[in-house]
Amino acid sequence: MTGTGPAQAATAGSTAPVVVIGPMGAGKSSVGKRVAKALGVSFTDTDRAIVREHGPIPGIFADRGEAAFRELEAEAVRDAVTRGGVVAVGGGAVTHAATREAMAGARIVLLTVSPEAVADRIAGSDRPLLADGGIDAWQTILDARAATYAELAHATFDTSRRPMSHVVDEVVAWVRGSTPPDPRTSAGTSTPADTRTSTGTSTPTDTSPGAGRRTTTGGTP
Repeated sequence: MTGTGPAQAATAGSTAPVVVIGPMGAGKSSVGKRVAKALGVSFTDTDRAIVREHGPIPGIFADRGEAAFRELEAEAVRDAVTRGGVVAVGGGAVTHAATREAMAGARIVLLTVSPEAVADRIAGSDRPLLADGGIDAWQTILDARAATYAELAHATFDTSRRPMSHVVDEVVAWVRGSTPPDPRTSAGTSTPADTRTSTGTSTPTDTSPGAGRRTTTGGTP
């Protein structure tokens, strides 16, 4: 599997991969691709990688079930993180233990979005888990995953009603200023993540080894 964007820069070897997580419609692929370009590293969208190798995701769900899809997803995430650069994963990737393990040692960026902002983004979506419920299903799924997102994230950025360029700039600045997490520590076992308000303003407060931390009242989990 190969990602899109420039080949990983030589200097990227000194940094941990960046994994972008978050709910469906938060903008993980769009933001991740632009962050990778700004950093001069490769970009992999694991959903696209799965489609290239195994066919459309709705078909995998229909023919083989969600459990089989999560196994394929874990393999795709493991491969992508091993290659490095920026990796955007599906909204449900964090629900699989093997996928969470594959993220250990990576910088994990959580993108959040409000129900109001995401409604237009997911309208007409062919995502299997939203097929029968729309925005109500989206909220139910987010509620079930929110704690895991928060546990895994090293930094959180809200994308609701904001110019994508602003979000990208903030993520890039955070990546350049952060220290890679200790790969010996499982992802998501550290203290609360860096977060940003809707205006991107915050004050750095280092609260754990290897990563600056920020607090905020903005964003949706």
